[in-house]
Amino acid sequence: MKVKMILPALTEAESPFWRPIKYSLFPPLGLATLAAYLSPDDEIDLQDQHVEQLNINDSPLLVIIQVYITNAYRAYQLADHYRARGSYVILGGLHVTSLPFEAALHADTIFIGPGEDTFPQFLKDFREGRPQKVYNSTIRTLEKIPPIRRDLIKRHLYLVPNSIVVTRGCPHHCTFCYKDAFFEGGRTFYTQEVDDALAEIDRLPGRHLYFLDDHLLGNTRFATSLFDGMRGMNRVFQGAATVDSILRGDLIEKAAEAGLRSLFVGFETFSPENLKQSNKKQNLLKDYTKAVNRLHSLGIMINGSFVFGLDNDDKDVFKRTVDWGVQNAITTSTYHVLTPYPGTQLFKEMESEGRILTRNWDLYDTRNVVYETKNLTAKELTDGYWWAYKEFYTWNNIFKASMKHESHTHKLKHFLYSGGWKKFEAIWNFLIKTKNLNNTLPMLEGVLTKVRNNKKDTYSTAETESLLQI
Repeated sequence: MKVKMILPALTEAESPFWRPIKYSLFPPLGLATLAAYLSPDDEIDLQDQHVEQLNINDSPLLVIIQVYITNAYRAYQLADHYRARGSYVILGGLHVTSLPFEAALHADTIFIGPGEDTFPQFLKDFREGRPQKVYNSTIRTLEKIPPIRRDLIKRHLYLVPNSIVVTRGCPHHCTFCYKDAFFEGGRTFYTQEVDDALAEIDRLPGRHLYFLDDHLLGNTRFATSLFDGMRGMNRVFQGAATVDSILRGDLIEKAAEAGLRSLFVGFETFSPENLKQSNKKQNLLKDYTKAVNRLHSLGIMINGSFVFGLDNDDKDVFKRTVDWGVQNAITTSTYHVLTPYPGTQLFKEMESEGRILTRNWDLYDTRNVVYETKNLTAKELTDGYWWAYKEFYTWNNIFKASMKHESHTHKLKHFLYSGGWKKFEAIWNFLIKTKNLNNTLPMLEGVLTKVRNNKKDTYSTAETESLLQI
């Protein structure tokens, strides 16, 4: 059976003129995971439109398309195209789960929620000639899932081909988060067996890993066993966690010992009122600066996430946020305009209040204002968002933030990582277009590698030279 698996992209991700690096970071892990349930005799073509030009002149028997909100219209166009050519088309993903009736207009079958339990059942039904229109996930488990079909991933096209997910969902329920709707109807947070996760890690070449889990530290028992098992693997890795999990117990120390060198942290807002509005209870009454200092003491770089446009924000929120990030030596910052995704509690609340201004899903990209704001005008919010990005990543602020660290090694790491990420877009674009992006991975590993020597963090001569050559 010929099977086509597609991850559609935004237009800017396939532009012949400019390719933002953020669209070439991670391979389509979700599709590669589902591919493991297909037969070894099936002919599978997995295409990621973020990094390659789609071939749509083929006529596979089965087409599987992953849909999220900002690729929804393109996904629907591709689905309509293949259905017209006689292919059987199935759609799944976050957006399909949020708006199943919309997606069903463009598919022969849709999937609601995760696919580990429903996709194998669909394949059985499809081969027997009786596929259902809708498959709803109710059994939430990662036990005995087959190894991901990483042979289908074109590793050379990605900066971080060794992405991995060892949990599903999140133990928290923020009102603006897309994932709550996706995991509704069953467990909202669950993990792999530790031995299975370690076996998957062991299969990955090289040293660097990127855990795409929403909250890698969300289950203390699992994370502790995972990090204990990773000690001695000589890995360096990045992941995401909450302020609360950083401050609680010694789990973050165990992560650092296992190789954690960079962490995405959802600070989101400094306002208690905004945290309450977002149901972000895990951040209430937490000392952000203490969490930052703890990470820095372990040599862990920080990618801070911040949301602008919550109802308690005022005109000074942009400067306060940037100044705090620089003062506290946040390595990189990711800013978002508040976005009420369909299916979230935030969307329901705003819809009931008549505050949703558009349902053009292309605009739901955390860069555009799609709802009626309070305190800030839409223009003030948009202008402030872009100002924050520009201001945080000025060379002056990159240098100032770097100098906040105590060790010269951490200063150098910060400067190279922050500057390299945002100040060399043209070079990233060139590497993407010449298909040399993956060749820079050893440099990333060099920045992330930490060596302990006489209880002080330092680098070997070879690693220092690698840092200076970036």
